[in-house]
Amino acid sequence: MDASAPIKSSAAEDGARTLHIRHLFKEYRAGQPVLRDVSLTIEGRGLTAIIGPSGTGKSTLVRCINRLVDPTSGEIIFRGQNLAGLRGRELRHARRRIGMVFQEYNLVERLTVIENVLCGRLGYLPVWRAWLRRFPPADIARAFDLLDAVGLSAHATQRADQLSGGQRQRVGIARALMQEPDLLLADEPTSSLDPKTSVEIMELIARRAGERDIPVIVNIHNVDLAKRYADRIIGMARGTVVFDGPPQALEHSHLIDIYGGEGWLE
Repeated sequence: MDASAPIKSSAAEDGARTLHIRHLFKEYRAGQPVLRDVSLTIEGRGLTAIIGPSGTGKSTLVRCINRLVDPTSGEIIFRGQNLAGLRGRELRHARRRIGMVFQEYNLVERLTVIENVLCGRLGYLPVWRAWLRRFPPADIARAFDLLDAVGLSAHATQRADQLSGGQRQRVGIARALMQEPDLLLADEPTSSLDPKTSVEIMELIARRAGERDIPVIVNIHNVDLAKRYADRIIGMARGTVVFDGPPQALEHSHLIDIYGGEGWLE
């Protein structure tokens, strides 16, 4: 099957992929919460953008969802499981269904582009196959299809450290989609990129995830990009949610609440 072909999910599937965050707290230092009683329900489709100033907990929230950061307290319910309480094998299995696009790409620089994309399937392989990177033919075919979908088929055998920033992020997107995730997270995917490439990357995330009806949560600084591509915007300030609604409802007064004054315009 063509990995770039649209895949439509049912209403029941969308419901099963709904994410429930309940009374989430995170402290890196005792008595200094970065997240303060965050409760959200994010439906199993569409693109949700989280905006807010640096240090307000956006990245921490995204990373708590897939447990790259351990919450201090609260629940993260996805696919009938409380991700906040999982450990060991159960956590590894849950993470297989949550794709992640990183700010700094997180590629294995010495590996080729196609090998990096195939890393998205490591969680599904027996240990010996994962160690030897022995992938089934169907996975290899799908990885090439995904490289074509992100416009990098000509770079399949090139080392990752020879790519531009925008190309690396495209590999990261293909790797995340290779997991066949039920949820895609993106942590500042455009912050290291120029404005033109940033638009291209957001367009790619929105289009390719949308074709597969994969819900996306993206933490992003650029308000204009958030308004352009998101179905829903969550504005955070001081570790709490201060705005939650569609892009067209986001007004200047909300941005002042989120960013703490008129200075955000400068």
